[in-house]
Amino acid sequence: MGTGTHKRLKLAAAIAVVSLIVGVGVGFRVAVTVLKGKVVEVLGPDSEIRDIRLGWTSVNVEGLRIKGPGGWPEADALRAERVAVVPSLRSLFSRHYRVRSITFVRPYLSMLRTKEGKLSALPGLLTGAVSASQTEILSRAVASSPAVTIGRISFEDGVVELYDATVAQPPLKIRLERIAAAIRNVAVPALKGRSRFELAGVVKGIRRDGQIKMEGWAEVGTGNSSVKMELRSVDLVILQPYLIKAGERGVQKGIFDLDLQSDVRDNRLKAPGKATISDMELAPAEGGFDTFMGLPRRAVLAFLLRNDSKITVSFVLEGDVDDPQFSIDQAFTTRLAMGIANVLGLNFPGMVKDVGTLGQIGGEAVGQAAKSTGGWLHRLFGGKKKH
Repeated sequence: MGTGTHKRLKLAAAIAVVSLIVGVGVGFRVAVTVLKGKVVEVLGPDSEIRDIRLGWTSVNVEGLRIKGPGGWPEADALRAERVAVVPSLRSLFSRHYRVRSITFVRPYLSMLRTKEGKLSALPGLLTGAVSASQTEILSRAVASSPAVTIGRISFEDGVVELYDATVAQPPLKIRLERIAAAIRNVAVPALKGRSRFELAGVVKGIRRDGQIKMEGWAEVGTGNSSVKMELRSVDLVILQPYLIKAGERGVQKGIFDLDLQSDVRDNRLKAPGKATISDMELAPAEGGFDTFMGLPRRAVLAFLLRNDSKITVSFVLEGDVDDPQFSIDQAFTTRLAMGIANVLGLNFPGMVKDVGTLGQIGGEAVGQAAKSTGGWLHRLFGGKKKH
């Protein structure tokens, strides 16, 4: 082979390699553009994606944003700096796909509890009207897709803002920051099996920031679950709209702690817990018969003075979560009010033990307290509301 022929072959090979690289690059960009369009189409017209990048082992969605609709308390319903999806390449050759992990980096979620007590998140996607194209795309995907197991869904440095219109207008805002959370072993679309999860974050306050921790497991298919929750050093001032009834003086400072172990089996809830109010300071009284949570203010303050500024109440919540007459918020309020009355020594005749029934404790004092608290725990973290 002559020198000229050899050079021509090298040139042809170089051109072929360059053409292949250009072709792969063009095909890659076309595939990314199509994928980006499909994702936006599924998420709806109020969604945005800055870019999608395909790495060697992951798909990275950057600049995800879903706008809030008209009347929503925030401009964004959801956003994330990046969503990284890491598939299991080996499972791509089977009918049971596995995704190793999905990671949301610096996600933000806003939620609204309406005046009627309905909790809404991702309006237009999880709630509200869904376009015909979205429905068709999702239906085809579910019908044609094999089972998918997601090993881990994690959230890094997240923020959740809950706006509660049941206690204030404009809605009261509760903000959770620095959320780190993970959900393990999620099977879609069947949602069978037990998924474990844990969450930790900061509850923003006015005078101080508190901590929240949750861990446990849930079976979406059966409704069974076991959840342990801890609140530590939460600012009582931000909770006072849930605790103070009309006409009562406000809380100037204070700390709220909670330990709750909630277990649901066959729609039956059993949740022993302990709540502590400490270092509480109330606004100056206007009269000699002022109350706090419907209980005599003087008795509350006197107890705090004698007991290192601390009130601790133990309780057990029980009931049928599938019964429309059972309300978690009412049950918690009842036990909290009855427990405080007990530690204050206000053991009036006629006190009953049934959760959801207040009994006659000091006339209607605890009944008014239950109405005033309105189930703040339920509203903060969701649950069934009594209609």
